[in-house]
Amino acid sequence: MRLAALLAALRPVLPLVLGLSLGCSLSLLRASWSHGAGEDPCLGAAGRAGPPAGGAQPEAGDGRPGQGHEDFRPRIVPYYRDPNKPYKKVLRTRYIQTELGFHERLFVAVLTSKATLNTLAVAVNKTVAHHFPRLLYFTGLRSAKDDTYAQAEQVKALVTHLSINQDVYLGRAEEFIGGDEQARYCHGGFGYLLSRSLLLKLHPHLDSCRNEILSVRPDEWLGRCIIDFLGISCISQLQGQHYHTYELAKNAEPEKEEEEEFQAALAVHPVSDVTLMYRLHKHFSRIQLERAYQEIQELQMQIRNLTSLTPAGEAGLTWPVGINAPFLPKTRFEVISWDYFTEQYLFSCPDGSPKCELSGASKADVSDIIESALEQLNSRYQPLLRFSKRQLLNGYRRFDPTRGMEYTLDLLLEAVTQKGHSHVLVKRVSLVRPLSKVEIIPMPYVTEATRVQLVLPLTVQDLDFVANFLDMYAMNTLDTHDNALLTLLFIYHPYDAQRVSQVDVFAGVKTMVGELEKRYAEVKIPWISVKTEVPSQVKLMDIVSKKHPVDTLFFLASVWTEINMEFLNRCRMNTISNWQVFFPVHFQEFNPALVYRGEQTASSSTDFLRDGHFDRHSFAEACFYNSDYMTARTKLAADILDRDEVLEGMEVFDVFLHYSGLHLFRAVEPGLVQKYALRSCNPRLSEELYHRCVLSNLEGLASRSHLAMALFEQEQANST
Repeated sequence: MRLAALLAALRPVLPLVLGLSLGCSLSLLRASWSHGAGEDPCLGAAGRAGPPAGGAQPEAGDGRPGQGHEDFRPRIVPYYRDPNKPYKKVLRTRYIQTELGFHERLFVAVLTSKATLNTLAVAVNKTVAHHFPRLLYFTGLRSAKDDTYAQAEQVKALVTHLSINQDVYLGRAEEFIGGDEQARYCHGGFGYLLSRSLLLKLHPHLDSCRNEILSVRPDEWLGRCIIDFLGISCISQLQGQHYHTYELAKNAEPEKEEEEEFQAALAVHPVSDVTLMYRLHKHFSRIQLERAYQEIQELQMQIRNLTSLTPAGEAGLTWPVGINAPFLPKTRFEVISWDYFTEQYLFSCPDGSPKCELSGASKADVSDIIESALEQLNSRYQPLLRFSKRQLLNGYRRFDPTRGMEYTLDLLLEAVTQKGHSHVLVKRVSLVRPLSKVEIIPMPYVTEATRVQLVLPLTVQDLDFVANFLDMYAMNTLDTHDNALLTLLFIYHPYDAQRVSQVDVFAGVKTMVGELEKRYAEVKIPWISVKTEVPSQVKLMDIVSKKHPVDTLFFLASVWTEINMEFLNRCRMNTISNWQVFFPVHFQEFNPALVYRGEQTASSSTDFLRDGHFDRHSFAEACFYNSDYMTARTKLAADILDRDEVLEGMEVFDVFLHYSGLHLFRAVEPGLVQKYALRSCNPRLSEELYHRCVLSNLEGLASRSHLAMALFEQEQANST
C-alpha cells in the first residue's frame, strides 16, 4: 500500500524525471563521440584544412578571427596603477560607446568648389545633413561634383545591409575610355561607397597612384588606382543591394518624371541649380511619405487580422490601430485631466489663471487639429457628403505619456450633399497626435568632476540669511569634499562704503567666513567689495569674470539658495562649454503663517514640494562657463557702446538670450529649494526687473486656496 501511494504521488513528475535522465545520457554520449574522433573530416590529403565554403575568412586555431578582423576584435586593456604616483580617481566616459571606441557606420564627404560653396553645397547640406551623423565638405580651386541629389534615408538603408568586413567599391559602374572592357570605375557624379577596409589597403599606394596615373577626371583616377593596386572594380550591385541612379535630362521636371528608374534612384545627377535640388527633395520626400502611409495601412490591416486570434479577441484592438492603449490610472491621483479650450481661449493656463487667450503654439495646434479633423471627415464621406466648419463648440485635450496628445472636438458642421442640399449638424470627433520615434540628440561630453565656482552677491538686506547659506554650504560641500568653491561679493551702498573704516556692515559675515576657514584649514573663501547704488547683475559678473580663468564653471547663487550635491551635479551636467547654459527654476516655499495658520509644518521629505511653487519670475540662479559669458559680453559691449543705463535693466539671462548662439536650458529644479522670505525689490532697477521682483513676492505668499481660506477666516473674525 505504501508503494502504491508513493507511485501515485510521483506519477505527475515521472515524465519530467525520465526526460532529464534521457537528455543527460544523450549529451554525455555525444560528448564522448566528439572527443573520441581520431580524424578531422575537413583535412585534405596533405593534412591541411581546405578553404571554407563561400570564401569565408579562415579563423585561427584558437577560434579567434584571422587578420582581416583585427579592427572588430574586442580588446581588454589592463588597468595599471603606478605605486610611486598618488592615487587619482579614474574618470569614466559618459557613454559606453565612447569608452569602447565605436565608430560611426557611415561617413559622408562632399566634394565642392569655391564657386558653388554658397549655392549647391548649401542645398546639399539642407537636404541631407540632418540624416547623417557626420558630414564634411572638401573644397578646392577646380570644380568638383556637388551637383548630386542623394536620398539620404535610402543610402542609410543600403549601408545597413552591407557587411562591414568586405572591400566595397559601389556606385554607378562606367567603362574606361579605351581601356579594359572588364574594368569599371564609379562615376563621381552619382556618388559612390568605399569601405574602410578598402581605404586602409589603398592608403600605402596613393603616392604611387599620383606619380603613375594621369587622368583629368578624379573619379577615373581613383578607379584606376583601386584596380591597378587592389584589383577591385566598381560594381552597382553587392550582396543583393542595388545602387540605383538616374541621369537627369536638361530642363527636366521632377514632378512629371514617372519612370520606375527615377522613383527608385538613390542618387540623381546632374542637378543644375539650387531650385531644382529643392524640387527633387520635395518630390522624393512626398514619395517616402506615401510609402510610409501605405506601410502603416498594411500594418494596421495585419493587426486587425491577428487581433481576432488573440485571447482578448476584437476587444483587445486599440484605437488608433497600432498605437499604444491609453494610460489606465491605478488611483485617482494618477488620472490625467483634460484641458478645455475654444478657438479663442484656453481654460487651463500655465500661470494658474482660469482663462487666458489662445496664442502662439497652442493656437497653431488647435487650428491644425481642426483642419485635420475636417480633412479626415471629408476623405471618409466624400463624394456623398462634403463638410465645412461653422464653429468649434467644445475642445478637450490631454497629453498621455504612453501614446501622445489626445483631442476630443465638438464641431458645428455644415454638410452638403451631391445634389446641393445642406444641413447643419454637430459632430464629435476624437483624434490622437502620436509620439514619434524617440531620437537621441548628440551632445558634447561633460563630467561630474568639474569644479563649480559659486558666486554669492550680498547686500545689506541679505545679512539675516547669510548664516543659513554658509551652514548649508559647509554641510553639503565642505563636509562631503565636493569640488566646489565659494566667492562672496559684498555690495556696499555709497553711504556705507564711506563709513567702512568706522562701521563695516559686512563685518559679521567676514567673521563667519574666518571661522569657516579655521574649521576647514584647506578652504579659502575670498570676497570682493563693490560700491554701487544699482546692483546690476551684469555689472557684478563683469567684475567676477575678470578675476577667474576662462574655463571656470560659475554658479550664480542667491542668499536664499540651499546648496546640495544633487543640484551641483545637475549644474555640471546641464552646462556645456560653447554649447549650453543652465538657468534653473527654484522651488519657493509659501509663507508658513498663511499656509499652516499655527498648525505644524510638513517635515517629511516627501511633502516638502507641496507647500510652495516653482518661481518662474526669478532668474537669480544660473550656471554657465566664463568663456561663454565673455563671448556674449563682448557682443553686448559692441551693441550698446558702454551705456550703463542699458546694463541696469539687464540680467545675465538677457545677455545669453540676445547675444549668444548657445542653448538656454530653463527647467524646474526640485533640488533647489528656498525658504520663504520677503525679497527686497530695488526701485532703481529697470521697470521690468522691479515688476518681476514684486510678482515673485506676491505669488510666493501662498496658493489661491490658502489665500481664499485666510480671507474667509478674516471676514468671519470681523463679522463676529
